[in-house]
Amino acid sequence: MIASVFKKSTPLNYALIVFLVLFFFFIYQIQDTSWMPSGVLLLKKGFTFLLVLASVFLTSFIGKRNGLTKDSGYTAIFFLLFVLFFPSIFNNLDLLFANFFVLLALRRLISLQSMKASKEKIFDASIWIILASLFHFWSILFLILVFISIILLVSRDYTNWVLPFIALLAVGILFAFFTSIFDINLLQYLEKASQTNFAIDYFTNTSENIAFSIYVSVALFFVFSMLITLSNRPSMVQTSYKKVVASFFIGAIVFVVSADKASDFLALTIAPLAILATAHLEYSQTRFKQEIAFGLVLLCSMFSFMSQL
Repeated sequence: MIASVFKKSTPLNYALIVFLVLFFFFIYQIQDTSWMPSGVLLLKKGFTFLLVLASVFLTSFIGKRNGLTKDSGYTAIFFLLFVLFFPSIFNNLDLLFANFFVLLALRRLISLQSMKASKEKIFDASIWIILASLFHFWSILFLILVFISIILLVSRDYTNWVLPFIALLAVGILFAFFTSIFDINLLQYLEKASQTNFAIDYFTNTSENIAFSIYVSVALFFVFSMLITLSNRPSMVQTSYKKVVASFFIGAIVFVVSADKASDFLALTIAPLAILATAHLEYSQTRFKQEIAFGLVLLCSMFSFMSQL
């Protein structure tokens, strides 16, 4: 019953999703009202909300435009529900920027399936990923997805293999110029940004541990559901689904290696997981299975969100 509300993509569904994003964003932000008297912080919060909203609809657009999902609101609502597992994402503007740029790269890489303007898409995707790494350094690992895309579709043209390095050089030169103007020590910046931490005792409370455990269980269910059913899906989208799965695992690796360990960094896994969850729901033949899957995610996300307020 609940899942059927988002079965079709309508203006009413879009309005509902915008309202829900605003509602949960506001509920989390009012836990600490110290930012309210500051105009600068108010603008920052407003921009953060818009960035979350843009990420929600960009993820939905990627799924529908490339035939990975149907014309429904499932991807957008799943994105929000997965964010609610780790609501501190609402306060991490740098990570939201990194995630948004990675989404722009994912959009270009999945559209490689058309085999049109391949070089431009590879170069654009590389640029977006490198820009993402300026906000969270280990986002640079998503360049692996660029090379995976090259291997899957356009490996015979050797110039495609060079393009990510050209993009890296171009952004590197501009960034070095920027740091010299503002008197930033480039080596110290890179040394600090590239630190790693493989510790597993990073969560601050039991609620975060529970939310993390539930999220991992849900994620593995949808990922392995895709891997099991992949061969039965239309051949024209199988390569695209492989990229989405690869994107999820790269996001998980970024989380594992990041130095300032926090559940926020799982944000980079949310978009691909929302697409996979939608694909699972739409692949289910019975409404009962759809309602069960959606209902469980809804309950788990609500529990995780409320426990961390």
